[in-house]
Amino acid sequence: MEMFSYLTLSAYFDTMHFQYFCFMFTSVYIFFIITANVLLIVVICVNRSLNEPMYMFLCSLFVNELYGSTGLFPFLLLQILSDVHTVSVSFCFLQVFCLYSAEYLNLAVMSYDRYLAICFPLQYNTYMTPKRIAILIAITWLYAILACALMISLSSTLPLCGNIINKVYCDNYSVIKLACSDTKALNIYGIIIVLCTVCCPLVFMLYTYIKILRVCSSGSKQVRQKAISTCSPHLACVLNFSCGACFEILQSRFNMSGVPILLRIFLSLYWLISQPLINPLVYGLNMTKIRILCKNLLTLRPLN
Repeated sequence: MEMFSYLTLSAYFDTMHFQYFCFMFTSVYIFFIITANVLLIVVICVNRSLNEPMYMFLCSLFVNELYGSTGLFPFLLLQILSDVHTVSVSFCFLQVFCLYSAEYLNLAVMSYDRYLAICFPLQYNTYMTPKRIAILIAITWLYAILACALMISLSSTLPLCGNIINKVYCDNYSVIKLACSDTKALNIYGIIIVLCTVCCPLVFMLYTYIKILRVCSSGSKQVRQKAISTCSPHLACVLNFSCGACFEILQSRFNMSGVPILLRIFLSLYWLISQPLINPLVYGLNMTKIRILCKNLLTLRPLN
């Protein structure tokens, strides 16, 4: 049994003359992600008219996008310019921690907020107090951090029989597949985590939308318009993230050796690189309040 201090990321390929083009393209992409998310966070935090539950949850979502991006993109830039695609085991687990997403939990909390606003409009302010908002956001983040920390603490003690990961970044399941010892306990824990962070939030979101559809079907035209305007961006983000998660499962669980390398890289990166840019664009373009305030901020007009 050999002890490895470095892991090799084998999904990179020689871009030759396109190396600097890839670097510039990725840099511009990172710039837009950081700008879009920071802009929306500033607009929500500074403007008093946006101190509402829905916008507080949106702010938490945008912070989550930035948190994941900081763990992936600077590393990708270095790897694009490097000829040796290796990473230390300790940094690999640090990247796993940064990339672990609370996206579905954030989206589930947001669907609960929309459910209360549409199905119980008169009691909404009673249910969604500042204290409850803070508790929901804190639970979302604490659960994600603790679950990931426990997962990494279990994985980091495994002896490794190999050091090649067929991806352009580290993920926990790829490291577990390299282990020499029995990983049954870790696999069970992984299933529990998937159930708690993906399946349960998804079922809960389906439940809230069924309730919302029932109210809309028997409500007025104004109620239906309000539901569409506030729920369509959320649904778009849920569907996009779900597609990305499916791509990630296909890449991690099944043999993709017959798939072209460019497609494999796209599948492995899609769910990490699409959300940080698509989410702020969807909400920024679809929600009139945010769109107007962003325009005012960019043109140096007063936000209030």
